[in-house]
Amino acid sequence: MFTGIIEEIGEITAVEASGDGIRLTVHAPTAVSDAGHGDSIAVSGVCLTVVDRGDDWFTADVMKQTLDMSTLDGVTAGGRVNIERALAAHARLGGHIVQGHIDGTGEVLEVRPGDQWRVLRIALPAELADLVVDKGSIAVDGVSLTVSAASPADAAQAWFEVSLIPETLVATTLGERAPGERVNLETDILARHVRRLLAFTGTAGAASTSEEGRLA
Repeated sequence: MFTGIIEEIGEITAVEASGDGIRLTVHAPTAVSDAGHGDSIAVSGVCLTVVDRGDDWFTADVMKQTLDMSTLDGVTAGGRVNIERALAAHARLGGHIVQGHIDGTGEVLEVRPGDQWRVLRIALPAELADLVVDKGSIAVDGVSLTVSAASPADAAQAWFEVSLIPETLVATTLGERAPGERVNLETDILARHVRRLLAFTGTAGAASTSEEGRLA
């Protein structure tokens, strides 16, 4: 479990083929300062398991499904990534509940700079559109953000916007994003649970009616 509050920007130092997946080595001194074998570290929003580590680096395996779902399929040595260690039970939840389980990727459509703020408009896969709401939470490349605008339900292309403060621009890789680039997206887990519950509403109602009939 994570919060979407990035602790450092790491650097990919090696990418090795590993069957139909890859093995990543990441320079991330803060993350490994207290990490052990088997610990979870989010890399640009993707929860990975530490399989080896040194004083300032760790190695993790990335399976094919994760590569298919995220931007990690295109990482190369020298790439910069957002790093966050798993949430400690006694720590403050500064962002929102982030699992590190990516729903998919979005494409940056527009970057609107301001004097201090920067607004990103990001294309949203149609199957995720109903999970994103204005003023709700979303994780973009592992960064906990508040949705500042969302496309109407009948829009031909679903999108949402996030407004980045100066701290986010310098403390994460989102300050480097440009139109055409892909980003990892994780929608709010509460929205996903509501959608799943609603999917069963009809069945649950029918089951309750049937049970009442048997009791009568």
